[in-house]
Amino acid sequence: MIRTGRDRRQFQRIPMNQIVSFAELGDRAVEGRALDVSSGGIRFRAVACEIALGDVLRLTFSVLGQLVTATGTVAWATEVDPLTLDVGLEFDELEGRGRALLERFAQSEEAQLSA
Repeated sequence: MIRTGRDRRQFQRIPMNQIVSFAELGDRAVEGRALDVSSGGIRFRAVACEIALGDVLRLTFSVLGQLVTATGTVAWATEVDPLTLDVGLEFDELEGRGRALLERFAQSEEAQLSA
């Protein structure tokens, strides 16, 4: 489900600034920068990559010092400049304890300080 506007968000977004690794399923991973995350998805910035609405990506990032791997569908992509995209990925699957870690992160002091 594609949501627009803060008033329609199902999950609280938590600002973050860290490197993420992402790739289309079966492709070589590249790096981007996470901008915010929630239990439902992540927004990240990608440089010099072709990413389209509906692409399915595997993404790896760190939450509370633990590695989280997720698979998700690109819900939106906005061009920042000719080489840079902001990408909204809606999680389809979070491996292991990923969702629990994200929920704990949303309630943590670290998240409250970065909000």
